[in-house]
Amino acid sequence: MKLGKQAILVVSFGTSYNESREATIGAIENAIKERLPEFDVRRAFTSQIIIDKLKDRDGLAVDNVEEALKRAEADGVTTLVVQPTHLMDGFEYLDLAETLEDYRERFEVISLAAPLLSSDEDYKAVVRAITGHTASYDDGETAICFMGHGTEADSNAVYGKLQETLRDEGFSNYYIGTAEAEPTLEDLTEAIKEKGSYRKVVLEPLMVVAGDHANNDMAGDEEDSWKSVLEEEGYEVICILKGLGELSDIQDIYVSHSQNAIRQIAE
Repeated sequence: MKLGKQAILVVSFGTSYNESREATIGAIENAIKERLPEFDVRRAFTSQIIIDKLKDRDGLAVDNVEEALKRAEADGVTTLVVQPTHLMDGFEYLDLAETLEDYRERFEVISLAAPLLSSDEDYKAVVRAITGHTASYDDGETAICFMGHGTEADSNAVYGKLQETLRDEGFSNYYIGTAEAEPTLEDLTEAIKEKGSYRKVVLEPLMVVAGDHANNDMAGDEEDSWKSVLEEEGYEVICILKGLGELSDIQDIYVSHSQNAIRQIAE
């Protein structure tokens, strides 16, 4: 199948943390550019609040999804692959899919690629990535905890499945919690206390970007932050403000999902 003028639109929630944005979202986009040089790689954010903040504060213009789709159409793109940096097929992913349906007739081909956690192999790959770069902390006396965002959608089950995958792969000192759903911080704290052998806790975001949740809800000094709550329980707490998007193994998963979407187009 002749693909015509080709582009990959990388769609992210976005962040106003400039350094983290380029180390995570920018790194994912660059990995896709390097591995798929025949495609024009473009950026869109789903959060209009962040888009407006970046424009007002920094003079930085970022398209929202509809603006990016109209721009691609105006530029003569005929084959468009949309690669979300979402972790799961939650509400934002479903909203994105619905928006693409409204634009499907404006392109010869639109293909929506999978989010990060979409198959059993994805879960294993994410486990390898997060345990690989935190391996030096896994000493039996340290609980290594990742904060996910959490969602009311059924896709919130990905956090439980990731926890199960960690256990199945032999990583018994790793724990998954969420900021806004289940497992809660209370669930996480109880699981750590039940183990009984930990002196330290490592906290890191299970999010593409180390943004507001990571800097404030997780590592902030307020009394209800994860860091403060766990320190009150008597643990020494180490916070790693590193988004998943900084990890090359995570970038590789997104690249593979874009490649899969392209292969499906060509079949």
